[in-house]
Amino acid sequence: MDDQALLRYSRQIMLDQVDIDGQERLLAGHALVVGAGGLGSPVALYLAAAGLGRLTLADADEVELSNLQRQIAHATADLGRNKAESAREAALALNPGCTIQAITEHLDGAALARAVAEADVVLDCTDRFSSRYAINAACRTARVPLVSGAAIRFSGQLAVFDPRDPDSPCYACLYPPGGGASGEGDEALSCAESGVVAPLVGLIGSFQALEAIKLVSGAGTPHRGLSTFDGLGGQWRHFRVPRDPACPVCGPA
Repeated sequence: MDDQALLRYSRQIMLDQVDIDGQERLLAGHALVVGAGGLGSPVALYLAAAGLGRLTLADADEVELSNLQRQIAHATADLGRNKAESAREAALALNPGCTIQAITEHLDGAALARAVAEADVVLDCTDRFSSRYAINAACRTARVPLVSGAAIRFSGQLAVFDPRDPDSPCYACLYPPGGGASGEGDEALSCAESGVVAPLVGLIGSFQALEAIKLVSGAGTPHRGLSTFDGLGGQWRHFRVPRDPACPVCGPA
């Protein structure tokens, strides 16, 4: 790091848990952010600001007027632009020293597998169960940690799944495919149909960014289990999530 970088990241370097070695790991790190909307906006901005050296932002959608209430990486002037490109520009404005790639097509199949395999951490900022299952499976195959977030109405949740840990569950352990609790049949249950309070996505997205920074820098202990937040009551709850031995994704073949 040169003097400018030392000054830019000085408040993180001052932390014993990060120090220069942790900041160097961040600068050398690569995060894949799938979804550049409500959750992906604070994720992209905070990871860029914190010095995550390489970001890949993937989103096929365009910025709409109704997005601007909560998707803080986008401005009125960005209406009609691709979200990944808009978020890339906003993140680069914060930190031009980052290398940021925008993927403007829906990531799936072989393209998703390649993108996941190239990353040190993946952040799922999507709002569809089909996408979440696909991202989870790709992370399990590539053995890349997955930071999963969700927010709707006044409720949010976060979980970290690390395939490198033999005791770590995966997303399919928490929400089994085809199960009623998974909401697989409720693909329409999104912010567009159900609404969401604006700061909630910032809260959960910031939580996701924090976990990614910890995973890449080596600071602290990664989150375990499932944390849920009730915005109306202002309360967090934490649940243990055991690995499911019958899980079709991470269970024994």
